[in-house]
Amino acid sequence: MKTNLLSFLLLCFFYTYGQTERDVIYKIDSLNSKAKSYLKDENVIESFKLFNSAKKLSDSIDDCYGIAISNYNLGKIYTFMEDIDQAEQSYHIMLNESKKVVEDILTAQAYLNLGKIKKKKNLPAKAILSLEKGLKYIAKCQKETPNNVECNAVLLDIRITLSELYLSIGDLDKALINLLKIDKKTTKETDERSYYYRGYSSYLFGIYYVEKGLYNTAIQKLNQAVVYLNKSDYPDVYTVNMILSKVYKQLSVSFSQIENKDKAYAALLLHNEFKDNLLSLTKSNNEVITKSKLQLEEYKNEAQIAKAQQLHQELEAENIRNINIVVIITSILLAICLISVYLGLVSKKKLTNVLTKKNKELESARLEAVKSSELKSKFISNVSHELRTPLYGVVGLTSLLLENNTLNPTVKKHVTSLKYSGDYLLNLVNDILQVGKIEANKVELKKVSVNLKDTLDGIINSFNYRLIESNNKIKVSIDNYVPDYVICDKIRLSQVLINLIGNSVKFTTNGTIHLKVNLLSLEDKKVGLRFTVQDNGIGIPQDKQDTIFNKFIQVEDSNLSYQGTGLGLSIAKNLVKLFGGDIHLESKVGIGTSVSFELEFDIDKTKRSSAVIGSKPTSQKPTNTNNNTYKILVAEDNKINQVVTKSLLKKHNYSCTIVENGKRALEEMRNNDYDLVLMDINMPVMNGNDATKAIREFDKITPIIALTAADIDDIKDNCKIIGFSDIIIKPFDNYEFYQTISQNIQNAKAIELETENDNNNDDNVTLTIAS
Repeated sequence: MKTNLLSFLLLCFFYTYGQTERDVIYKIDSLNSKAKSYLKDENVIESFKLFNSAKKLSDSIDDCYGIAISNYNLGKIYTFMEDIDQAEQSYHIMLNESKKVVEDILTAQAYLNLGKIKKKKNLPAKAILSLEKGLKYIAKCQKETPNNVECNAVLLDIRITLSELYLSIGDLDKALINLLKIDKKTTKETDERSYYYRGYSSYLFGIYYVEKGLYNTAIQKLNQAVVYLNKSDYPDVYTVNMILSKVYKQLSVSFSQIENKDKAYAALLLHNEFKDNLLSLTKSNNEVITKSKLQLEEYKNEAQIAKAQQLHQELEAENIRNINIVVIITSILLAICLISVYLGLVSKKKLTNVLTKKNKELESARLEAVKSSELKSKFISNVSHELRTPLYGVVGLTSLLLENNTLNPTVKKHVTSLKYSGDYLLNLVNDILQVGKIEANKVELKKVSVNLKDTLDGIINSFNYRLIESNNKIKVSIDNYVPDYVICDKIRLSQVLINLIGNSVKFTTNGTIHLKVNLLSLEDKKVGLRFTVQDNGIGIPQDKQDTIFNKFIQVEDSNLSYQGTGLGLSIAKNLVKLFGGDIHLESKVGIGTSVSFELEFDIDKTKRSSAVIGSKPTSQKPTNTNNNTYKILVAEDNKINQVVTKSLLKKHNYSCTIVENGKRALEEMRNNDYDLVLMDINMPVMNGNDATKAIREFDKITPIIALTAADIDDIKDNCKIIGFSDIIIKPFDNYEFYQTISQNIQNAKAIELETENDNNNDDNVTLTIAS
């Protein structure tokens, strides 16, 4: 009987306690709901009071979910009032409580908001860590409830914030991965809220393509962002206006980069318009924040007084509460331990599956990125080939026309202008390719013997037209005892000096450019030189001197009209670094600029040197050292290029046969003897690579030179494997063209002579043994 009575009393106690707890939870939900309504109406203080009340009630019954929700909303209020530290503290409490009840979406929201706070504090690494943790929890939520709208919104917010962070620290690949996942997610949704995320991600795509230098694609994405954001019904008007302001700013920058000044200016006006709207909204928000802060301080003072009055009552209530807690704590602890262990095992298993899936996704994304990079490289290579091929005809034909002494001065002037334009376009193509190679660390310096004086003379002569056009002069001074011949990469050194001199010529009118080579040190095998390019042009402002060597940066002067991509100085600086030196700049506006760099070279003692560079040596001229008329087979499908190549060969007493594809070249080599073959690579019917391989099956000696517009770095690795003896890149320097042909013919003749001598020796040995 006593046992039954005790059981009945315990049952009544637990029922009464459970009923009371349900009533408290209902009241907590009611307070949270009313507080959200106040917050929506910008009644911050009333909302703050109700959330605090809900928090206290949740604490009283250890309602982890209620505590998490209250702290989440309090964190939003503190963030709105710019009290970042209090907001962070509230989100940490929310995070701890949400983990206790295994609420994945709440945990993800906590990590999202902590990540945003760390972003505001300019702690990108910690922010990324928090956001990545949030992704793990939101993935679990999506797996359990795939179509949960709130879950999808949190996921998109995390991806958006991660994309911004990766873009801000320059990690473009990870930014792209997140943006692609946002794009994939939002394209499946058609509601107005999804337009906000599409707009935001399109804006970030725009920033990504701007960073990549793809301004047309950036403009397309930024225009999409404007369309989507205008369609969205995102409740935070301030945020939408802020994004639109940034979108138009990026549009202005992108249009200016492609030199569409009208659209750039229009976009800038819209940027300023939205910026003004933001200032108005900010002013309004600041007034609300200031008012709320004052009211909050009053509320806190009142709360402290009330807290002192309630302290005594709370102490009494605590004693009663402790009795209830002691009764239930033993049974609850055991249940919680068992549930926690089980949930931990389940969570670990899910997390392992998620990580496995993510690793597969990341690997797939990496492979896609690699494929995209390869396609980009192939595209640039193809475009450069297609540009170089017609340039070969332009530069070649104009060179031939300029050698015609019967031209009247006016026509000659026009042809000279045409050649200058062709050379300028070729240099532009080379600059763009050069930047890509430097960024990919594909530039390797060659070590060849270089006649320094002849190299400088050639560089100066290349500026004849531009000097006449700008009424400038170039003066060269070289210290005594500078060796005639040094070992270096002639092409890269020339490129540095051409870019520096070209920059001086561009910004100098009716002036003088000085090219100086000063001797710094002279040892038995090495020499130290300082190269200086000095002009009396417009000069560079002090605030531009730290950035002038960056890509796409130029000195702006409304009184000047000049061309250029802003790549020349950047390329020069990077090439000097490859040589092991550094560029130094001194400049004053209106006085002029001096750019210098110091390099150390090996001295070539195998070449006869005068030890002092003083008198002007006779310039080298390509000559055919053999009086015989050598037969050359030219495989070239472009009619203009056929004319240019044939004229150049005829000029130096070479006999020339033209075929239009590799198959005809193969037939000619089978049926006739030639001293050398100039083989274009890209031809119809049979390309140059296949033709060369076929020729090498029966002819190992005749030199075959690849005469191609493709970039040398793209073909040099396979050149010897295919069977080419050498490479000439179109358009080429005439001297190098003749020199390469002559050298390869002489090498082949030497091999033939050596083979004949070996055969004669073998015959003599055989006869001696026989006798």
